[in-house]
Amino acid sequence: MAESVDPSNYVRTRSREGRGDVRWPEPPQPLAIPVYDNHAHLEIEDGEEPLSLDTQLQRAADVGVAGVVQAGGDIDSSRWSAWAAASRPNVLAAVAIHPNEAPAYAAAGRLGEAIAVIDELAAQPRVRAIGETGLDFFRTGQDGLAAQFESFEAHIALAKKHRIAMQIHDRDAHDAVLETLQRVGAPDRTVFHCFSGDVAMAQIAAERGYYLSFAGNVTFKNAQSLRDALKVTPRERILVETDAPFLTPTPHRGRPNAPYLIPVTVRFLAVQLEVELDELCAQLAANTLEVYGAFDD
Repeated sequence: MAESVDPSNYVRTRSREGRGDVRWPEPPQPLAIPVYDNHAHLEIEDGEEPLSLDTQLQRAADVGVAGVVQAGGDIDSSRWSAWAAASRPNVLAAVAIHPNEAPAYAAAGRLGEAIAVIDELAAQPRVRAIGETGLDFFRTGQDGLAAQFESFEAHIALAKKHRIAMQIHDRDAHDAVLETLQRVGAPDRTVFHCFSGDVAMAQIAAERGYYLSFAGNVTFKNAQSLRDALKVTPRERILVETDAPFLTPTPHRGRPNAPYLIPVTVRFLAVQLEVELDELCAQLAANTLEVYGAFDD
């Protein structure tokens, strides 16, 4: 298999050039009913003073975020995700080759090898999802689409093989993603990470039993289509995530994101859905456990 860095020493740094304020936002008021961050990239350092994994998790716990699903996107970040889940009781892992990484692996003749690594990692007990995988027509041109489709279908097969969930990355590829899932058959627990579709897509997802995970961009002023989609999604199919360090919710947009900011998005969702905050938190927590299983197993 491919050589790799020691997972415990692996970090990436997010480029902040032109990305605004690097100060960490103040912690929000804690939630009374704990919830979970369904998708984050905690291996990526960000902010004026990068936070360690344990600091991230403690800050999250202090405001009622009981656990994090840490997502990989290549061999090294997936190995780090599996390591973090194995070593921390409030972390579960998702592992995959991101659709934007698949063409590079394919060009190097290593896509099959990379998928084999994901297969090995997916057998670990605290790896509970294949993700993020899917299709991205925004960043990848025509010459990379064949590799994306090959990788996506291979990841779908892995989720079924290991009987775990799948987290989908879908950017400007809604129809192709839905068609692929219908053609090859979706895993039992299929999640649209950082859902970016409209009402019509949300209704299709609901009919097929998919889960929609909403991130901080649902709070953005120009995201009315996401809010409309949220309102037609069955409550038992709604998840919440940060996609940290990206997609920081309003009013902190432009600053670093982290799991401790989940309460900002959850409170916004409660207002949009016209539901009591505690009721929504209980539903979101139950949905997370239904998809990924218990964090303390």
